[in-house]
Amino acid sequence: MTPAALSALIDATWPAATVQDAGGWRLRSSPGAGSRLNATTAGPGTDPATFPAAEQAMRDRGQPSLFMVRAGEDRLDTMLDQAGYAIKDPTALYAASTATLATERPPAVTCFEVWPPLACQAEIWDAGGIDDARLSVMGRATGPKTTVLGRVHDTPASTAFAALHGDTAMIHAMETAHAFRRQGLGRHMIRALAFWAQNRGAQQVTLLVTRSNLAATSLYAAMGFAPAGGYHYRTAPKDQA
Repeated sequence: MTPAALSALIDATWPAATVQDAGGWRLRSSPGAGSRLNATTAGPGTDPATFPAAEQAMRDRGQPSLFMVRAGEDRLDTMLDQAGYAIKDPTALYAASTATLATERPPAVTCFEVWPPLACQAEIWDAGGIDDARLSVMGRATGPKTTVLGRVHDTPASTAFAALHGDTAMIHAMETAHAFRRQGLGRHMIRALAFWAQNRGAQQVTLLVTRSNLAATSLYAAMGFAPAGGYHYRTAPKDQA
């Protein structure tokens, strides 16, 4: 997936609170909602050498200097590295066709499509570090969207959000309560969302995962997902922890 296509997919399905385009750069701001919604990206054809202008624009907005460097943006990556920017959170994009995933429905009374999310889902997300700032992102997505609630023995156990952009669905914020992990619920959740996406004309399902999360990447590979790009962040020296 091209850098522009990846950002368009993220912006549509997990949108920032505010977006500003300046000098070929796109600046995002969503206080408290994580790096993805507070990172700046280069637009198509933007000269990476103009990144100091993006730095200044971020400073003018009172934001840390944070760039998202997508697969293929090697020149920008080199320039930021030479300026002392450190790599943060290498992340992979995985994609699979809906036909590959939507082959077997989850067991009865295991997964339920829910919109808007229930209080029990918010509790699962909150326990996993997905707080109100991130939950508000779901309300901003304007295209088709849903959440899925997963249950084990009639107990709320897992939750996830998905939204469509064109013929692609993207899954976000998939979280399983600690007591119910390693019981196959993640696989059921993905299949439930794949059927939801397929019923709305989507041809593929995508998701993002940090490359260090080996358990998740193993699951996705086993289900038929394949790497389709990704990104990492570059943080300015003064903003590095």
